[in-house]
Amino acid sequence: MANLTRRPARTPVSKRNPRAAASGPRTEYLAFTLAGDTYAAPVSLVREILKPPPLTPVPRAPEATMGIVSVRGQLVTVIDLRRRMRLTEAAPTRRARILLVDAAASGETLGLFVDEVQQVYRLADAEIEHAATALGGDVAGYIAGIARPMHGASAPEGTQGEAQPRVIILLDLQAILAS
Repeated sequence: MANLTRRPARTPVSKRNPRAAASGPRTEYLAFTLAGDTYAAPVSLVREILKPPPLTPVPRAPEATMGIVSVRGQLVTVIDLRRRMRLTEAAPTRRARILLVDAAASGETLGLFVDEVQQVYRLADAEIEHAATALGGDVAGYIAGIARPMHGASAPEGTQGEAQPRVIILLDLQAILAS
């Protein structure tokens, strides 16, 4: 009689996907869309993802500030990342989300309004080009690099059949929040 409780030995990651093991340590990035393009920020900087509650506008606030919201009794300023990145604006959809992040300089919690949250990518240094200075323009300082995920190597389990973006623009949230 066979022992049905015994599980087969797990194959180490390096044997399942040799390219993933050879590319070194990975950093997790939360991918989201802005104006049809895919952007991402380190997961470690995102505290929470919220469905947008009703916003209270703030008179004479900077252009990128959408308003304030109360999150469990704490007032949070919400910044529209489209406006901050000088992208085309569109009406918010039901897939829009607010990313709660902590501003390092002030210690304040801020909300970043994005069009849609997609997924988490685990990216190796080999998949990231640190090319912000080559991009030029007045928002180049907000860009930490460009990621080109290797097909299948950085996608979460169960998403192998989904279309992956060719490039992901990695944002420097600290630079965005400091301005």
